[in-house]
Amino acid sequence: MQMFLQKILLSLCMFIAITFGLFTVTDAADQPGYAGWEKDSPYNGYYNYKERDSLKGEVLQFKEVTPLAGMAPGTAFILEEGEEKILVHLCPLAYSAPDETGIRKGIKTKVSGSWALIDGQDVFMAAKVKQGDSFVFKVRLTKDGSPFWSMGPEELAKELTSN
Repeated sequence: MQMFLQKILLSLCMFIAITFGLFTVTDAADQPGYAGWEKDSPYNGYYNYKERDSLKGEVLQFKEVTPLAGMAPGTAFILEEGEEKILVHLCPLAYSAPDETGIRKGIKTKVSGSWALIDGQDVFMAAKVKQGDSFVFKVRLTKDGSPFWSMGPEELAKELTSN
């Protein structure tokens, strides 16, 4: 019941934001703070949706990252999986800052996404982060890895309200 109410509230908020133009998402290339994060950018070329993997652990800390030279800053976190600490890239900082993601430190976390070797460093590029029974933070489509920040308002609203 709680998840159903959360979906209704999220749908209503998205409808109001889209209707009144408070929330606009267009091509990332047209938005300040998204340089290098565009759907067809070299950075997004590292994401391989056909080679999806998942990790389980705890979020230790958030970090601001610049994955490639010239890119706008991004939001990332360190996930501790057993003895290993893994850098997980989420999204451009302009799309969601750490305190806007809803992701909490120190609790069991499952991250789905794709591994990449960027500038000699293994990183995990997230598609979805799950915590607890009902919290999900999604940033990429499962079917093709398209980043949410490159979607139009209607498509984004649909994806954010779907399971």
